[in-house]
Amino acid sequence: MLLSYHNGVLLEGKLPVSILWYGQFTPSQKSIVADFLLSLNPTKQMVSSSSKPNVALWWKTIQTYLRKAGKKQAQVVLSNQVSIENYPMGKILKKAQITELTQKVNSKPGRLVLVLTDKDVAVEGFCMSNCGFHGSNAEKNSAFIWVGNSVTQCPGQCAWPFHQPIYGPQTAPLVAPNGDVGLDGMIVNIASLLAGTVTNPFGNGFYQGSSGAYLEASSACPGVYAKGAYPGYAGDLLVDSGSGASYNALGVNGRKYLLPAVFDPLTSSCSTIV
Repeated sequence: MLLSYHNGVLLEGKLPVSILWYGQFTPSQKSIVADFLLSLNPTKQMVSSSSKPNVALWWKTIQTYLRKAGKKQAQVVLSNQVSIENYPMGKILKKAQITELTQKVNSKPGRLVLVLTDKDVAVEGFCMSNCGFHGSNAEKNSAFIWVGNSVTQCPGQCAWPFHQPIYGPQTAPLVAPNGDVGLDGMIVNIASLLAGTVTNPFGNGFYQGSSGAYLEASSACPGVYAKGAYPGYAGDLLVDSGSGASYNALGVNGRKYLLPAVFDPLTSSCSTIV
């Protein structure tokens, strides 16, 4: 298996990220996502060099793609956050409406907009064919990611391994590292889609297969989170001695996260940080 580069545009250099919260999210839920983004490029004061494995180490594999294509490293910067709590578009959204929501944010050229919908919002294709998706505006050289909170709709599909799976081996769920099955599941999907967006923002970057049904940097490694993973088993993860929560990466502000494996273009294999 090999992800090929199709001479398209990658998201390189400074990458401002705006978050649009659609629905009811608590401050603590918002901080879980914000801290994840801040952990991608932490300062020395935020995470000490001895705090490994960390989120920044996971992000280094994505930088490998950029170096391979002769691009600058992608530096994610949390720009601004917008909350829309009264469901002005309703609680059942079409994919096209996700694109409309991105316009609610100051989406200047070269930006990435992260649209997050709460547990009460159903989005076209959610739980049936995806847990999130990414799209783009080629004219503005900008992109967006959408991820939904699956905790009341399909946690066995989109929040595994923190919930018993819908199909396959019925293994016991793991304890979520931030104590929120829905949000910790969203982090997994945000990370996976962020990897795909940076390396294949407009459908002509790094991918394997046909342009209409391709595998990207993280979707090429489904269900793999640590060494020893196999279908129904996420791998040999780290476990917090106090809470019993499973994780594989440390973040800022004492955060712990579970991040998906990424396909390493140098070794042509799924790379995990533990």
